[in-house]
Amino acid sequence: MKVAVLPDLAMIITHLVTKNGHEVLSATNMSEDKLRDRDPYADEAFDRDEPPFNMKGHEVMAGNKYASCETPSGLRGRLSLFDNIIQNSEAAIILGPPPRNYKHMYDNLNELILFSCIGCANQYKLVVKLLKQKNIPILELAYPTNRDEIISLINRVNDFLQKLGTDEIKPGIINDDNLTVELRPSNKKITPYEFRNIVNEVEQEERFNKENK
Repeated sequence: MKVAVLPDLAMIITHLVTKNGHEVLSATNMSEDKLRDRDPYADEAFDRDEPPFNMKGHEVMAGNKYASCETPSGLRGRLSLFDNIIQNSEAAIILGPPPRNYKHMYDNLNELILFSCIGCANQYKLVVKLLKQKNIPILELAYPTNRDEIISLINRVNDFLQKLGTDEIKPGIINDDNLTVELRPSNKKITPYEFRNIVNEVEQEERFNKENK
């Protein structure tokens, strides 16, 4: 299956996608092998036969269909890069941003290779929103902050990818980390009264569904 990974080219996830026999959709068509071999400081290592260098005509304008004319051109341009991902993804894995006051586990370059970065925050949020509007399986993950969380992330990504295309993974969002709309772990606490109301609503919905089958 064609899997979108956000942030684009987060190697800790893209490697698992290809390892499990799926295809990673990338804004720049950068393969895992190319990324491993590339010198991040050498401009001549860029493949100028791949986006954005080879984008022409309607490809450059593709982002206009996702945002109004009042939207900054830079944002619409970034959305043009992600048009292939938005249109063709059959599943998605979305990694949230680092927590506030996050202490780096590795140096900046290694973290960039492992987890990539969201780049333009507005573009990232819009692409996430557009993917969620599609009827595809989506796995949302909190940014790992220690070794155990990295191991858990790898296990959950592998489990998701291995079950893709089966009845075990249905279209919809898997959010076991209780992430907010900002894709950060929620710290909000609810009262017992609020919890009871939530349970009642779920029970009422289940009864309604059974009665109307």
